[in-house]
Amino acid sequence: MTRILAAAFALLAAFSSAVAADYPSRPVTLIVAFTPGGPSDVLARIVGRQLEKILGQTFVIDNRPGGAGNIAAETVAHAAPDGYTLLMGNNGLLATNQSLFRKLNFDAERDFAPISLIGSQPNILVVNPKLGIASMGELIAYAKADPGKLNYANSGFGAAAHLSAELFKSEAKVDIVSVSYKGAAPALQDLIASHVQLMFATSASVIGFLKAGTLRPLAVTTLKRFSLMPDLPTVAELGLPGFDATTWHGLVAPAGTRRDIIETLNRATVQALADPDTVRQLHDLGVEVGSSTPEEFAAYIRSEIPKWAAVVKASGAQVE
Repeated sequence: MTRILAAAFALLAAFSSAVAADYPSRPVTLIVAFTPGGPSDVLARIVGRQLEKILGQTFVIDNRPGGAGNIAAETVAHAAPDGYTLLMGNNGLLATNQSLFRKLNFDAERDFAPISLIGSQPNILVVNPKLGIASMGELIAYAKADPGKLNYANSGFGAAAHLSAELFKSEAKVDIVSVSYKGAAPALQDLIASHVQLMFATSASVIGFLKAGTLRPLAVTTLKRFSLMPDLPTVAELGLPGFDATTWHGLVAPAGTRRDIIETLNRATVQALADPDTVRQLHDLGVEVGSSTPEEFAAYIRSEIPKWAAVVKASGAQVE
């Protein structure tokens, strides 16, 4: 009996190795929770192209905007755990929404298998230059002098752009009005067209506009200055101590995905993020690249959920 069991386990191990060696054998769908052209979409396309080269299969970008990212996250959470449906997650989908929404059809810790962190970026407080405001102090003074007159764009209810602005409202004690959009691209279009006056936008989504002078940066939302824009002060430096709102991105698969497949994807992602051209493209977008092991990413997600829960509570934002 012992020999039979040993033979069975050996056969199973050989089969598992064969499965891992055969993955991926067809195109992989990478679901993005936001519209084409936004930071998550651009990140997914850059990383996806490199994963294609490494793994030898097409990575199809599937944009599923809406529901503050919950539509995309739910789709992946309930997908077959075979490695062929992945999610480009971020702090909104995998952390903030757990406290922002009273009812979700997925659990960020239970329903996903983390693969690797991709990178992080600050949100940048930007204004339309036509507003005539050159500093965060001037912006606060203007907002206090004319309550409710300034409109800020957010790229989706509960997204980092929204919660960063709501935290800013609370800390600065100002009344500015939220205007919601289905993604960063349309929000920025209206900001540039002066339909709204300011936005807390991810660096990836605005760095091109900042270089062109189309938008004016006032501050970054991280506790430390952004390495790619070292002369730009932080919100905390400018009078709101402790202010911190960072956006991060990472790959996850449905829970139950085979460990060998997760390891294959992790190795490919780490290799992709070590590629100089990939790093350059992401840096050009304002992303500080940083891969991780699946375990490190899982621990990071666990730590981010209570952190963003505190931000949600401070902002008073919650969805039934």
